[in-house]
Amino acid sequence: MSLRPALAFLCCLLPLLAGALPAQAQTLADVGRAIVPVRDWGGTPVDAARARKQVVTHITLHHQGEPFAPGTDPRQYLRNLQAWSRTTQGWLDIPYHYIIDLDGRIYAGRDIAYAGDTNTEYDPTGHALIEVVGNFEEVEPNQRQLDAIVDLMALLADRYHVGLDGIRTHRDYSSRTVCPGANLYRYVQEGYFRHHVALRLAREHALLDEQQR
Repeated sequence: MSLRPALAFLCCLLPLLAGALPAQAQTLADVGRAIVPVRDWGGTPVDAARARKQVVTHITLHHQGEPFAPGTDPRQYLRNLQAWSRTTQGWLDIPYHYIIDLDGRIYAGRDIAYAGDTNTEYDPTGHALIEVVGNFEEVEPNQRQLDAIVDLMALLADRYHVGLDGIRTHRDYSSRTVCPGANLYRYVQEGYFRHHVALRLAREHALLDEQQR
């Protein structure tokens, strides 16, 4: 389903949403401003001369695939991931454009203007790649992570005009992986993210309408 029919279907909810919104409800612009930039976690710029440019047409969910213990420093994890991506893999940068930690904080990874990388057979050009820390074959995502995924997907869908049917996962494009893990994959398979992204976008319209009054 494209964004336009979904939003048209939800437009009847706008008065209800507007009436239920807190005075300081977060807009998608707020979500974007809260994303931790590369410089703030200690990352270094990419060699743009080696980059493959892209136009975003898909939103694709990944998981870390390894345990991420409470108390782990996400900034150190990102520095290690950047170093491994470049040195061991020979990639331009971290393969993902955004990373979500255990607290639902969103970090910028690879510049979204450049295509990501993968060890599997699909071509990630055109995909906005989101990684959530943890191994979701073994653990469940927490609510803060789920909420952050919805906010980020809604931001990307709105910014790049990606339809709800463009929200998928790594395993939807590759037969060589179980990523993003069964416990996170079911939220895509059962429509949780598409449903909540549509609601989040309808809420955004309500927020903007309320601010303009």
